[in-house]
Amino acid sequence: MKKLKDFIRDVPNFPKEGIIFKDITTLLKNSEALSMAIDQLYERVKEMKIDKVIGIESRGFIFAPILSYKLKAGFVPVRKPGKLPAEIVSESYELEYGTDTLEMHKDAIKKGDKVLIADDLIATGGTAKAVCKMVEKMGGEVVALEFLIELEFLKGREKLENYNLISLIKY
Repeated sequence: MKKLKDFIRDVPNFPKEGIIFKDITTLLKNSEALSMAIDQLYERVKEMKIDKVIGIESRGFIFAPILSYKLKAGFVPVRKPGKLPAEIVSESYELEYGTDTLEMHKDAIKKGDKVLIADDLIATGGTAKAVCKMVEKMGGEVVALEFLIELEFLKGREKLENYNLISLIKY
């Protein structure tokens, strides 16, 4: 039986020289692998009380809405600047080559909401930490962060040590 890792393609030197990109499109196009990934993500959180599932642009938008549906929770998109039409809350975070910002609608999370943050991959943890900060600013509680892939060598888990972090595939 194939494992999820068997469906991930390595693409050398993308998006720049020296990086080996973990391409999940090979997993997504295979119905058996995609179902296996969704089932495994769901199994790890199904007993948690979750009101909202946040998907981080862009590949988090693949997994979060499906998990929202299965958990009977709302879906909240977190976007790059300038993409959301209503009043927003934002958080900037450090990248290896500068800073970036994420935004969420101000009315997306209510005080006391139990939140699952879902994305395809955790690397350094900067993006996920920024989303945690936004949720907490709005009075929500981050119940768990869930990722298809964790690049352990980049130590993103350390940035999120006070949170329940779940990943299916580790490199």
